[in-house]
Amino acid sequence: MNAEAGAAASPERLARAYLLRAAEPPAPALVRFVAEHGPVDAAARVRRGDTPPPVTSETAARRELDLARRDLAAGAEQGARLVTPEDDDWPAWPLLTLDVASGRGVRGTAPPLALWVRGTASLDTAVEHAVAIVGARAATDYGEHTAAEFAHGLAESGAVVFSGAAYGIDGAAHRGALASRGTTVAVLGCGLDVGYPAGHVGLLNRVARQGAVVSEYPPGTPPARHRFLVRNRLIAALTAGTVVVEAGRRSGARNTATTAGALGKVVMAVPGPVGSALSVGCHELIRDARATLVASVPDVAESVGPLGNGLAARGGTVRRATDGLDPESLRVYEALDTRGARTPEVVATEAGVELSRVRAVLPALELDGLARRSDSGWCRTGEDGRAAAGPG
Repeated sequence: MNAEAGAAASPERLARAYLLRAAEPPAPALVRFVAEHGPVDAAARVRRGDTPPPVTSETAARRELDLARRDLAAGAEQGARLVTPEDDDWPAWPLLTLDVASGRGVRGTAPPLALWVRGTASLDTAVEHAVAIVGARAATDYGEHTAAEFAHGLAESGAVVFSGAAYGIDGAAHRGALASRGTTVAVLGCGLDVGYPAGHVGLLNRVARQGAVVSEYPPGTPPARHRFLVRNRLIAALTAGTVVVEAGRRSGARNTATTAGALGKVVMAVPGPVGSALSVGCHELIRDARATLVASVPDVAESVGPLGNGLAARGGTVRRATDGLDPESLRVYEALDTRGARTPEVVATEAGVELSRVRAVLPALELDGLARRSDSGWCRTGEDGRAAAGPG
């Protein structure tokens, strides 16, 4: 299987495997070049050096290094596969946010040319209900416990927990998801076969058995600080929202949060002790209105949206009968008296809603059990459908 993996690969897969080595990600000029010419023609032109200056600048140092067949064979040896935009399980929709951001001129947000994946999870399925949990490597017990609890609750509800497999918060998040027998995905800043961090090799093997380990770096690529920062854009893009659990003022976790915000994703932060240096980053995100404060799994579910409908209920959040009302209908409902009837004209004045609209809304409120008609007008009922009691 292993040597055959490279030999039997399609021209598109071979081209993308070559291009992943030809340029250090993110390579916006090369990505645009591939989109314009297709991977096979683009790869051939890169090999010849027949490329525009920006592409030449990104590929000149490595264009003669064609290890595509060897990389595919090495990946297969490790149980990894190269997932490309031509494949059915390519997570096209979430990665489109990188394309859009790059088109707007946001630096460092070019989408990947392909992704190396090891594990049982299908990538396009995993990203459908995904939340990232990231944070400090030198985390406190409070931080690790919180990350594990959040990940356990999210994974238990069917969400997929993404993180970066680092020590501290990342590792706690993966372990929490694994403990619930849910799915978790680790995104690395090095080759899948490098075994980094060394203390998490066993954890990464468990993640692969229960989810997936992902990287855009070819086999054998060593870890480097800039690669982890580049990796963060994938964590932000592949998930619906990012939860930051403990982060210093300058940290990789804050970088992920900033990228998530630039991509239009939901950013959440967990508050910590006011004197903790490891919570400064979270507190600044919340204070500057760049993140929503979350203190529980239902908080995350509510912030992310459809991902966590069941989580909010499981956490004890009570749904009001008025929750489904549009803003005008809610104003009409609140303009009704709890003690006596009001005419539609009075309701319209009180609510600031056009009379014709009020006349349409009142019967709908009655059908919902929120209003009651009498000979003298309309009154508000309680949210259980009974007439609301007045004060005292």
